[in-house]
Amino acid sequence: MLRKVFWEDPYLTRLDTEIATVDGDDVTLAATIIYAFSGGQESDAGTIGGRSVLAAKKFGTDIVYTLSTGHGLAAGDLVATEIDWERRYRLMRLHFAAEIVLEIVYRDLGPIEKIGAHIAADKARIDFARAMPVTAELPALLVRASAIINADLPITSAFSDTQAGRRYWQVPGFDPVPCGGTHLKRTGEVGPLTLKRRNIGKGKERIEIHLGTSA
Repeated sequence: MLRKVFWEDPYLTRLDTEIATVDGDDVTLAATIIYAFSGGQESDAGTIGGRSVLAAKKFGTDIVYTLSTGHGLAAGDLVATEIDWERRYRLMRLHFAAEIVLEIVYRDLGPIEKIGAHIAADKARIDFARAMPVTAELPALLVRASAIINADLPITSAFSDTQAGRRYWQVPGFDPVPCGGTHLKRTGEVGPLTLKRRNIGKGKERIEIHLGTSA
């Protein structure tokens, strides 16, 4: 079974591991720090044995990495894997920002249905089924989210079901939230946020989340 070191230590940027299988341009690893797209969070940018990872896809509990043709790697090879830390850290910060905004929306505006989400390195977004614009609620949502961030609370991230690979995060004052992404150690790492409303069609509302005080 693939050892997902990005869960054990999401701050680790380099890992020596072994090529488990090779199928043309696709390889799997014995252990990995390179996160694959899941739950709306984009994949890491990284390298395996010095070769750039072109794509990372989940297949069950495994992750298949696509490298360029002619990579020359074979099963059993020992390789160094590395990630683009600047990208990973922005994804982690935006991921948690989106999660905390979502939980506050559920508390303050519920019942409400989330219909989509995406976490990229430049911004995060959450889409909701809602007839009324969310614009008027954004200042209060930002105040509540910022209070949690500024409190610099510890973030617990652990398995709820080790066998099934199910994980959760939790901060004081919130129930455990199921999530298999990469998580920060403390809420204060997120930093200042900007929230924006986008019109994406009738009966749909989008909240965009940006790092910093302006976007």
